[in-house]
Amino acid sequence: MNSYSGYIRQPHYYETDQMSIIHHSNYIRWFEEARVDILNFLQLPYQAIEEAGLIVPVLEVSCQYKNMIRYGDTVRIDVFVEKYTGTRLDFRYEIRNDAEELMTIGTSKHCFLTKDTQRLVHLKKAAPDFHQIFMTYFQEHANNN
Repeated sequence: MNSYSGYIRQPHYYETDQMSIIHHSNYIRWFEEARVDILNFLQLPYQAIEEAGLIVPVLEVSCQYKNMIRYGDTVRIDVFVEKYTGTRLDFRYEIRNDAEELMTIGTSKHCFLTKDTQRLVHLKKAAPDFHQIFMTYFQEHANNN
């Protein structure tokens, strides 16, 4: 399976603060955009996951701002699967500018629940095809993180 090449993003003007710096609240949205993008790359779009009767709530999110990102910059958000257990899925995000400088790092932690009962499920039993995709990608790229 190929490696994910990252999510390219140009900040919008409305995402800036009075100093033309990207407001801190937008980074969590950017993480979500990148997470949706990598799931699409894995051919596991949220729509398919939800159609299978599953939801993937956010349990925790963190963000560390290393350098300022401004309107007019282009950034790449690299997304790494940090942990996959079948019930949990943890991501790490690295935002880099065109000069490859690390601008921001973050994480998000998720679990898999049934849509109807909101009970924790193990993908190996509930959606074996999804489990295999996540497991294969995680194992193939675990050493690259």
